[in-house]
Amino acid sequence: MASLFSFLKNKKPALAPVSTAPHPEPTATVRIGLGQLLVEGGEPLRNLERASQMIADAAQQGCDLVLLPETLDFAWTHPSALTEALPIPGAFSDALCQEAMRHNIMVCAGLTERLNGRNYNAAILISAQGEILTKYHKINLLTVEQPFYAVGQTLNVVDTPLGKIGVNVCADNYLEGLSIGHTLARMGAEFILAPASWTVDYSITEENDPYQQKWVRPFSILAQLYNVAVLSTTSVGYIVGGPYEGKKSIGCSLAVDASGVRAQGVFNEFAGQLVVTDMPRPVRPEQGTAIGDMLRRKGYRFDELPV
Repeated sequence: MASLFSFLKNKKPALAPVSTAPHPEPTATVRIGLGQLLVEGGEPLRNLERASQMIADAAQQGCDLVLLPETLDFAWTHPSALTEALPIPGAFSDALCQEAMRHNIMVCAGLTERLNGRNYNAAILISAQGEILTKYHKINLLTVEQPFYAVGQTLNVVDTPLGKIGVNVCADNYLEGLSIGHTLARMGAEFILAPASWTVDYSITEENDPYQQKWVRPFSILAQLYNVAVLSTTSVGYIVGGPYEGKKSIGCSLAVDASGVRAQGVFNEFAGQLVVTDMPRPVRPEQGTAIGDMLRRKGYRFDELPV
């Protein structure tokens, strides 16, 4: 594998040019790699080298797409990002685009973006040709991360050869943030991809597994209501620097569809691994108000205030 530093010399356009050519017919089954990655605070070059290797490993295992963690450049809420974050496109996103093109695989990854004097907790979806198809800024920011990132203001779903894909980030999939996933599903998403950095106190071990219902439940709500597949990959390793210093990212990446949990990563801070899962492409014929009719048939209530 060529050095990451050679990739940083090659620049990529911000977004794929608009094409009038029809998309290829989507595949019936999509092989997705959940790239559970060690992310070191303030070490973007080392983190990107590992991301590059994970992309290569996913391609070698026949994956159509690999999903990587949240803010994999500097790590979540690491103070160095306040002064060192780069724009997108920029050297870090360019390196990921080069790897996607080199291995002919789609990549979804979390990065920190510097834009108009602010930092954003961003996620990008890259085509197998190395073009950025969409960029997203995290909306449901934890209070502790608000000094580090500005709130995102847009949602988008894109047509790809693998199906319609929507992107969000980590806590956007909390139960109280689930309106974001509802909106992506309303926009036609068949797959919702979420780079994440799930963290716990250093004393928590896999026997405690506090994230089972915290993540499985909201993913399952979206999956069963709309027949979408929801996938999230999280980083691993101890957190150094920032408000969560001393805590740890613990893996446990998830792939959920209407049938249940299809794949789950190992739950511990050392579990750097690639989890490969074959996800059937969801069939989603309803659009617009037909989605509301479908939800009513499933017993969903639009006219009740929370208790």
